[in-house]
Amino acid sequence: MGAGRVFVLSKDGQPLMPCHPARARELLGKGKAVVARQVPFTIRLKDRTLSESEVDGVQLRIDPGSKGTGLALTDEKKEVGAQGAIVTVRRGLVAVELQHRGDQIHRCMQQRAGYRNRRRSANCRYRAPRSDNRTRPAGWLAPSLRHRVDTIYSQAARLCRYAPVTEIHVERVAFDTHAMSAGRPLTAAEYQQRTLAGTEARAYLHAKWNSACAYCDATGVPLNIDHLRPRSRGGSSRISNLVLACVPCNQSKGNTPVEVFLTHQPERLAKILQQVKTPLNDAAAINAICWEVTESLDALGRPVHAWSGGRTKWNRSAMGLEKTHTLDALCVGRLEHEAGDAIVRFPQQVLVAKATGRGSYARTTPDRYGFPRLRRARSKQHFGYVTGDLVRANVPTGKWAGSWTGRISVRARGQHSLTTPGGRINVSHWNLRLLQRGDGYGYAFRPESVPSTSGKTG
Repeated sequence: MGAGRVFVLSKDGQPLMPCHPARARELLGKGKAVVARQVPFTIRLKDRTLSESEVDGVQLRIDPGSKGTGLALTDEKKEVGAQGAIVTVRRGLVAVELQHRGDQIHRCMQQRAGYRNRRRSANCRYRAPRSDNRTRPAGWLAPSLRHRVDTIYSQAARLCRYAPVTEIHVERVAFDTHAMSAGRPLTAAEYQQRTLAGTEARAYLHAKWNSACAYCDATGVPLNIDHLRPRSRGGSSRISNLVLACVPCNQSKGNTPVEVFLTHQPERLAKILQQVKTPLNDAAAINAICWEVTESLDALGRPVHAWSGGRTKWNRSAMGLEKTHTLDALCVGRLEHEAGDAIVRFPQQVLVAKATGRGSYARTTPDRYGFPRLRRARSKQHFGYVTGDLVRANVPTGKWAGSWTGRISVRARGQHSLTTPGGRINVSHWNLRLLQRGDGYGYAFRPESVPSTSGKTG
């Protein structure tokens, strides 16, 4: 019925304290509440207002990430510890794992740029490129980064609408990408000496590879600089991703990953991969958005407290929890575990919210060269439904006879595609009933794999 607790709204739509799923079933069974939202599961009371209820308030804790972000609703209470001292007990009520689509947006932007470059090079009268030195508005971020900030804010605002959030705790961390690139801690003047200090990329690669092709050891021939992980597959121009390659090898490799290109030469592949280092894309993304996330959360009107990643790790290690986004979010903030403070409960289920977007603005489908191939329907709604809507299908006859619940992909002819646990089926719009409008996210549940330190779950 929900991820840990069920959200509860008052008669006038104000958030109350989340309740246990069993309590929600009792209220629904007695007719004292109605379902206000399916995912996350929310009920609205019929006979109680906010002024008639006791609301202690909860805390929203956020662990931002590049590919995923953890959000946790917690409450804290003062109890008498074993030694008679007053300790803080933190309980996790709701856990949400937000999965970003920043990488997908980045690939789409690269594809669009490739289409434009091709049309320019083919002299197809496409508009000239704009200068890279043009000014940007204050606070501008690349679309893939802005998406991360906006989706974190959107989910936080949604939780504030469904729960009485009194304060927000967010982890604000900055990664030392220079030290990560070197693979060791750096001190003093070492930060001023980069890999290419005193040289340039081509000279550095010639010295490193003895002026020979990395793929066939050819010497005395023109050598190109090749990307081990191609740019078209997300590779960067970082020096550890570059090698020297002769013209035939460079052309035959193309945009093939080096693991595939050198499958028949495992020893040479192992030698080349020794120089490859962990990509820093995710660390750079977090460095770019960490302050923007905190500033955007101020608009929610709750006190926002920023905490270091070191404190989160310290709390997680002391509680014996594994590293996941949701458990990290649960550990964000002050927790004096040396004095007896503890995390005694976390949600047994995690609500996974995957950002799917709301469709494309493009009115045509392009071919491989970026030219229009066919026109798309101008309207996104067909027979009252939009792709992403949560529906219940009652199929009267046939192989898939029965009742099915899932999200649909609409078609203009009225035979919509419904996603079920057993696969995708085609269902007529006459057999559908709308449960919840699509909001740009796909929802699922996963269990939290780690047992609670106190043996309690909820």
